[in-house]
Amino acid sequence: MMQHRKRHISPRVYMPAIMALVLVAGFYLGLHMRMSGSGPSERSFFSVGLDRYNKVNDVINYIHNAYVDSVSREHLTEESIRSLLKNLDPHSSYIPETDFRRLNDPLMGSFEGIGIEFNMIKDTVVVIHPIPGGPSEKAGIMPGDRIVMVGDSLIAGVNMSTNDVADMLMGEKGTTVQVSVLRSGVPDLLPFLLTRDKIPSLSMEIAYMADESTGYIHLSKFSATTHQEFVNGINQLHQEGMEKMILDLRGNGGGFLDAAIEVADELLEPGKLIVYTDGENRPRTYARARRAGRLETQPLVILIDEWSASASEIIAGAVQDNDRGLVIGRRSFGKGLVQEQIQLVDGSAMRLTVARYYTPTGRSIQKPYDEGEEAYFNEFIQRYHNGEMMSPDSIRFDESLRFETPAGRIVYGGGGIMPDIFVPVEENIAFFNQVFNRGHIYTFAFDYADRNRSALDRYRNARAFVDDFVLSEATYNAFLTYVSDLGVRTPDDVDRQTETLIKTNLKAYIGRNIIGAEAFYPVLHTQDRALIRALKALQEDTMMVAHDRATGRPGE
Repeated sequence: MMQHRKRHISPRVYMPAIMALVLVAGFYLGLHMRMSGSGPSERSFFSVGLDRYNKVNDVINYIHNAYVDSVSREHLTEESIRSLLKNLDPHSSYIPETDFRRLNDPLMGSFEGIGIEFNMIKDTVVVIHPIPGGPSEKAGIMPGDRIVMVGDSLIAGVNMSTNDVADMLMGEKGTTVQVSVLRSGVPDLLPFLLTRDKIPSLSMEIAYMADESTGYIHLSKFSATTHQEFVNGINQLHQEGMEKMILDLRGNGGGFLDAAIEVADELLEPGKLIVYTDGENRPRTYARARRAGRLETQPLVILIDEWSASASEIIAGAVQDNDRGLVIGRRSFGKGLVQEQIQLVDGSAMRLTVARYYTPTGRSIQKPYDEGEEAYFNEFIQRYHNGEMMSPDSIRFDESLRFETPAGRIVYGGGGIMPDIFVPVEENIAFFNQVFNRGHIYTFAFDYADRNRSALDRYRNARAFVDDFVLSEATYNAFLTYVSDLGVRTPDDVDRQTETLIKTNLKAYIGRNIIGAEAFYPVLHTQDRALIRALKALQEDTMMVAHDRATGRPGE
């Protein structure tokens, strides 16, 4: 701290010391959670060394006191912290107090609000599903309802962002909010007084039998409740006759490290290494399977893709490196950094990378990030350009990062988990990609479901919908007219593959809007190449397949 003469002492003189003390207090008081991506921690304390001279605080003080225009000290401090962390690595970050709850509640497995899944359709909040047991379902809000007003505020047709709408609907448990709903067939707005409650944020999208003997579970994230959800799903599937298992981690960007370890513990025998972490200022820590798991011996496939990251990669790596089962799909994201989250006294937080994690064979799968954050997060585009999304032969492995599993399978570090069986992206479906990526399939399916809810009521359950609903040619042609009217150039002759994909997705999204995930995934999976390949692999002896590929390059 710089020294000052005693005379003419201004209160500003004490600001560096005060800010430093607040920062230290925040570190000590707020450190209660460690995260991988955003994962929990076993570490509860670390020391903060302070130099006598705090250059950062002195610079902030000088700017605040001398800058030509008025400037907020709080803004300067937050921007300094944000820039400092951003330049360390792509995953160290600062979370302002205003964003903390929104970012952390889903990972804690719950949030407080009115309990609806909604989408913004034509600048209007449309209820997709009231969450079972939540305030909205109990009050009688239905799928397809449009929330027009919250309290006295009009929210329909005023270009509000999804986050702004969520802020109005969320709130502390026990508080109330008045919403006015427009319902199809009802001329007047319907008023509902809703009492906010704690709403579960589930990470298990679905658990169902993909065939007579194969169970399928899709996890969308790893939160505080993931392990219990996974166990519930396993128990349900065992009751339905599951003998083999597909765990789908595609699109799963990670979450709590401990949740991934608990899920992996269900798949591996006691004593098997799951993952270990190591950092310059953190001792090496090993996580091993500790208990008798519920899926230790059944044939197993893990599905991954380029968006499977962090905690998802821990599970895929543990299964692969222990020769426990097959990994199918495309190379995963490549995030092998561990973050600790420190909440500061003002309600903000910091996520700091403190270690790398390593798979059981010793692989660090963290991809390079020396070309900057934008290149790091957009690296998947380069995968398209170099042909990797179509063929594993386009991938160049660093032989210095070559490892071997106990069964002799060759695996590589340095950039994600490479699957044992590669499944390329779909080719020659430009028209499908155009209408899907622009949201036209979803919007058309929602409008169709909304207009035909009475007729669709005869499909009382997911199985009836999956087996009996047929998308008519008239509806398909209406979709082509719909996208054409929106300015999409429709091919004169849509090929059979594209037509099948469009029809399948339309049916799947209609099912989701009417019934839910259990009418969505089974339909979508009829054209899911990775899932179809997984079912084929499981018809064989899984471990024999793994052993046969032990000395070869990954690929089809």
